[in-house]
Formats: sequence, structure tokens, C-alpha cells
Amino acid sequence: MTILQIASALIELGAGLALLCCPSAAATLLIGAPLDGPAALTVARVCGAGLFALGVACWLARGDTQSRAARGLIAAMLFYDVAVAAVLAFAAIGLGLHGVALWPAVVLHGVMSVWCVACLRPGSVPTPTESHLLK
Repeated sequence: MTILQIASALIELGAGLALLCCPSAAATLLIGAPLDGPAALTVARVCGAGLFALGVACWLARGDTQSRAARGLIAAMLFYDVAVAAVLAFAAIGLGLHGVALWPAVVLHGVMSVWCVACLRPGSVPTPTESHLLK
């Protein structure tokens, strides 16, 4: 679970920073179209702040694999990854949007979803005697 938390942190911190700093460029890479207007840029930056917050939470929880809070964070990341993969796949298939990073993002979030499920399976969290081996 520690490696998943670190990977999630790095991915979401990067995506969050990209949306906070240059939302139109990030959108162009993802959906093939820039964001027009202050409303779209504001919503993208709010999303960036949320992604950055998820990244911070994953980073701070990276050493915690035993608590209900850590499992709750992974469950939240599972929901997020499934939802993002679905929304982006619909954007490509249903809306005809296409950016160079669109399908890689769908695949990445799909893989992250599977990884979250694997970490949430009963018995997937190491026991206290095994956890010292992860450090």
C-alpha cells in the first residue's frame, strides 16, 4: 500500500500543479482543446487544488498501511480513479474529444483502480509483524 500511496501522491501532485499553474495547456494535452473563458479556468484551477490536496494526503499517509484512515484514503482514490477513467473515456468516445494524453490518462487511472482494489482486498494489509519489513 505504501508504494501505491507514493505513486498516487506523485501523480496527483503533478496533475494538480499543472491545472493550478497552466490549466489551459493541461486541458489541451488531455482533451485536445484549450479552456476558454475565466469560468472554465477557475473551475480547472479548483480541480487542480483538489488534486493537489489528494496528492498531499497520499504523501502524508505513505507510511501508514494499518489504519482505517489509510484504507479510507485508498477507497477514496479508488472512487476517484474509476470516475476519472469513465469520464475521460466518455469524453473520447461519446464527445469525440482527443488529446495526446487522453487515452494514456484513461489507462493510468484504470491501472491505479486495479491497484487500489488489490490493496483493499481482505488480507492485503500487512500485519504489524510484517509491517517492519516495509520500512
